Amino acid sequence: MTCQKLLDFAKSEGIVLRENEPLRDHTTFRVGGPARLFALPRDTYQLIALLVFALGHDLKWAVIGNGSNLLVPDEGYDGLVIRAPEGPARWHQDGRTVTVPAGCTLARLSTEAAGRGLAGLAFAQGIPGTVGGAVVMNAGAYGGQIADVLVSSRCITPEGVRTLTAEEHRLSYRRSIYAEEHGWVCAEATFCLQPGDPDQIHAEMADYARRRRDKQPLEWPSAGSTFKRPEGCFAGKLIEDAGLKGFTVGGAQVSEKHAGFVINRGGATCADILALMQAVSDRVYEQFGVRLEPEVKILR
Repeated sequence: MTCQKLLDFAKSEGIVLRENEPLRDHTTFRVGGPARLFALPRDTYQLIALLVFALGHDLKWAVIGNGSNLLVPDEGYDGLVIRAPEGPARWHQDGRTVTVPAGCTLARLSTEAAGRGLAGLAFAQGIPGTVGGAVVMNAGAYGGQIADVLVSSRCITPEGVRTLTAEEHRLSYRRSIYAEEHGWVCAEATFCLQPGDPDQIHAEMADYARRRRDKQPLEWPSAGSTFKRPEGCFAGKLIEDAGLKGFTVGGAQVSEKHAGFVINRGGATCADILALMQAVSDRVYEQFGVRLEPEVKILR
């Protein structure tokens, strides 16, 4: 009954809603079963409307972005999966501040900023995620991170919509208040950038892109770095030193190019990937006494 009510509600609001949508098509790992219902809201208003409906009808739900840090179980998700809306970036009058919907990709935002001669997001150009996920995880690379440029975010909670200041996010390495508060969703975020030389910004972005191509297995489906960086060392180095480069479970493999990446060599299942991650974590712990913590999120 709830599913039919949601279908009727989505139709009345003009929201695209699909049944039994294969989630492997919406993650960079290219694994996972179907979502019972899959929504594509056009804007933040429709995103809020869907969440209000789901909360009011006790419907299981999840919001995803580009699926670049997400692992979906083989049985899929028995509820509503909402793809965060992309929408256009809204540049403020000062020319340096921009508000962006959660579903906007970091590549798109950083490219647009560079075109305007604004520095601060070059590090994000090669991160395959979206703004929402980047805020939730305080995404970073090459010495830059979201915390350096974030001004605020619009947050949807079970109690209503509120604005969080940068300080209220409690940003740290791959963590934020969004990771701590159940049911909080980042709908959009505002960033402040600094004027810079466009040629220099583009050159910096090109250098980061080259370094990624040289060091990372971008030719294979993956979710990027599989494990968080342990204090005082690097996950990839520990995995390589444990002799696990190329280690395989089913269609999942520890990349031979970069041991910090688990890749889908073809036909991998979620179960393969989880089994490989557990085996890697156990081996590293046995040899070095360090327990690796997954960076990739599992859709529950």
